[in-house]
Amino acid sequence: MSRLDTLADRLRLPRLPAGDLWRDASYRRLWSSILTASFGNQIMMLALPLTAAVLLKATPTQMGLLTAIELVPFLLLSLPSGVWLDRVRKLPVYVWGELLVAVGAASVPLMWWLGALTMGWLYVVGFVLGTVHTVSGSAAQIVLTQVVARERLVEAHAKNVLASSGAEVVGPGIAGLLVKLLGAPVTLLVNAVLLVASAAILRGMRVHERRDAAAPGLASFWRDLMAGLRFVTGQRLLVVLAVLMGAWQMAHYAAVTVQILFATRTLGLSEQEVGLCFMAVGVGTIFGSLAGRRVSQRIGPGPCLVMGYAITGVGWLVAAATPAGPLGVAAFALMMAMFAAGAIFIFINFLALRQAVTPEPLLGRMTSTMRWLTLLAAGPGALLGGWLGEHVGLRSALVFAAVVSLLLALAAWRLKLVRELRQLPRPDEPTDWLGLEADVRPM
Repeated sequence: MSRLDTLADRLRLPRLPAGDLWRDASYRRLWSSILTASFGNQIMMLALPLTAAVLLKATPTQMGLLTAIELVPFLLLSLPSGVWLDRVRKLPVYVWGELLVAVGAASVPLMWWLGALTMGWLYVVGFVLGTVHTVSGSAAQIVLTQVVARERLVEAHAKNVLASSGAEVVGPGIAGLLVKLLGAPVTLLVNAVLLVASAAILRGMRVHERRDAAAPGLASFWRDLMAGLRFVTGQRLLVVLAVLMGAWQMAHYAAVTVQILFATRTLGLSEQEVGLCFMAVGVGTIFGSLAGRRVSQRIGPGPCLVMGYAITGVGWLVAAATPAGPLGVAAFALMMAMFAAGAIFIFINFLALRQAVTPEPLLGRMTSTMRWLTLLAAGPGALLGGWLGEHVGLRSALVFAAVVSLLLALAAWRLKLVRELRQLPRPDEPTDWLGLEADVRPM
């Protein structure tokens, strides 16, 4: 009898089914780290933009610039970092990334105490955070494939989302209360502590990693980078996913840029009330994580992806169309819940599909290339959202996001490749894509 079964018997809880991922010690550690970091992320998601919007009185354009600056490292570093990740151990990169984000979060209250906190410093912090997320975020996605079998990736992503859902239910409310009691800058110290704890959980975790020996030198580096690009552009599924997700990210970042300003200035919510509304994200996340895997199994990952685009689009449209007042506050909370649920439907399938089709030696390059491609339009989306919010109205940015997402759902459904995608594909043999074969394989 395992320790989990013994604990379940003592607490009079049902035992986990045989073969459940939570029976795997490495996955439990990874899941626990995600849970811990998720609480920190909820604080960062609320406290950093509130610092800009409330303490520093940022304009919509400045908020758009802050969001766009966080995306610049993805565009500059994603492709070379993918080559580098395929040559190094991923877990240490993941761990150090958590620690560096903690340092970035802690720098905000430090500068505030010194009386030197400005939007310029937040731009610097945003760039540093984006740099870490570019490299460490890709490493984190690859670590999952080193812990979980490929055929169980949708299940793993759904469980990972469930790990964050608890934090998303109570985290924003706690974050809002901390912001009210301590101020937004000081609240970021709590985020730093949680990220250090997440890194401590990950350190020393057992993973199953395979790395092929890489030839030294700049020439081999660029050859490997081009091999990753050729792999992605040679896979029709990956190209279609990149285009769809790029358009959705443009809509997503246009909405994210103005949502705090919309809540505080159009709806008149306090910091704590914003935190309470953000708790709806947790409700949507729980629904998405519990229903997403079942829906994907029933209708297929492709149709489930399309459903996610439609859900997020409807949520943005409802919030944009509802007038201020109690009904507007309820619509804002509903928007957050629908965004969370729709995003879960999107990402558990998007991530599983791209990982399932990729041979292990190319996972780093594929992950970084896909993140680069899908975020190309995110920066312009953030800037456009800020411009619309300042020159047309904050609601107009939400309308833009809604229209793009709904049109995207319609376009994706018309694609046979997506509409008839009922199960995860299998990867090609690595030798079909590596070395000289990568130079001669037809596109």
